[in-house]
Formats: sequence, C-alpha cells, structure tokens
Amino acid sequence: MKIAIIAHDGKKAEMVSFLMKNLVLLQSEKISLIATGTTGKHVEDAGLKVEKVLSGPHGGDAQIAAKVAGKEINMVIFFRDPMDKHPHEPDIMMLMRVCDVHNIPLATNPATAELLFKGLKNI
Repeated sequence: MKIAIIAHDGKKAEMVSFLMKNLVLLQSEKISLIATGTTGKHVEDAGLKVEKVLSGPHGGDAQIAAKVAGKEINMVIFFRDPMDKHPHEPDIMMLMRVCDVHNIPLATNPATAELLFKGLKNI
C-alpha cells in the first residue's frame, strides 16, 4: 500500500502529528509513504522513511496525480489549508479530480484521514 501525503505550509505540523499518532501502522512493511518535497522533509525529520517528489508549487502535486493515474498510489492524505491562497490551486484541484476519476481514497482533513487509517488497521 503506497500512501501519498501532502500538507500545505500551515498544516505540516498537523500532518507530522497525525503520522506520529499512527506510527505503529506506518512502520508496517505493507505501507510506504510518498510525499511532496517540503512535506516529505518534515516527515523525514520526524524519523519516518518517505519517498519525495518536488514541492507542490514546483509540480509535486502534479507528480502525485500522475502516479495516482498510473495506479502507483493507493491513498492520498492531503491536509489542505482552506483559509489561505495557493498559487498552484489548479494542480490541487487536478489532483483531487484524478483521485475521483480513479476511485482513490482522498482525505483532506485529519478526521477523514483517521477514518481511512482505521480501515487500514483491519487489513
């Protein structure tokens, strides 16, 4: 199971906190993480292994979307900051659309991500 993790700047600490709360699950050999560049750096700094692509504004969201379309990603956790403007908003919307087109679970907030992770614990 490959899980993509993305967080806007104002949500990166919240993403790391969420991942640390789910550390036992994430250390399973069955799960690997991929992240946009800056989010991935924060996750690495917290001690987790993660594959990194470009940062979101530099094309990372589009790279994740391409991997979703290519059936390389099974779930996307994207902690979005709805209160801030993002210059790469078209890429964000495209990623969300691609998840819908390819029926890939997408959580955009911690409550939904927690529900998805609860489902993983039963696998």
